Amino acid sequence: MKLYQNEISSATSRVRIALDLKGLTAEALPVTILGEDAESRQARYRSVNPQGLVPALLTDSGVLLTQSLAIVEYLDEIQPEPPLLPDTAEDRALARSIALAITAEIHALLPPRIGLRLRATFQADADAVSAWDRHWVGEGMAAVETMIAGRRQGALAVGDRPSIADIFLFPQAISARRLGFDLTQWPNIAEIVARLEAIPAFHENAPAPRK
Repeated sequence: MKLYQNEISSATSRVRIALDLKGLTAEALPVTILGEDAESRQARYRSVNPQGLVPALLTDSGVLLTQSLAIVEYLDEIQPEPPLLPDTAEDRALARSIALAITAEIHALLPPRIGLRLRATFQADADAVSAWDRHWVGEGMAAVETMIAGRRQGALAVGDRPSIADIFLFPQAISARRLGFDLTQWPNIAEIVARLEAIPAFHENAPAPRK
């Protein structure tokens, strides 16, 4: 397999964590994502992934998969152990809802292309873009904290073993911390992240800081 990726990308981090948990490997194909001239914005990469986003996974059979949630669930299907979804239908739905709350409602508002659009259309400066990011991260993480608190019955987000909920929560929490958020304001998230940081698959594949 080949993974089109960028090390600062929290979406890439999710797939790398899942690969590690599964004991799978993929050849890393770096794609730059920052700035107007980023490789992700160029026609060459758009011919690979029309959305111009990372990650994208080229399977061993030559099929290109996009969107981190779809890729993680694909990995879970081709390598069932350890499972990345909980045992019951209700818990599987909860794990997916937490993952989607992060990827669709928080992360979707934060990628570099959003910042570029805010600058080009609304003349937003760096402080304004940072305020935008902090608003949506703060609002979104507070909602995720409430979702977890209402149903939490184990050491992690949904139960006692890492699931897609944790795979999506961890990179977003690390990014939130780098934005200046104190995770202790979300006590369940803070506790879960501390537990996940002790698991090599998570801390070794956390998103890298922006330089």
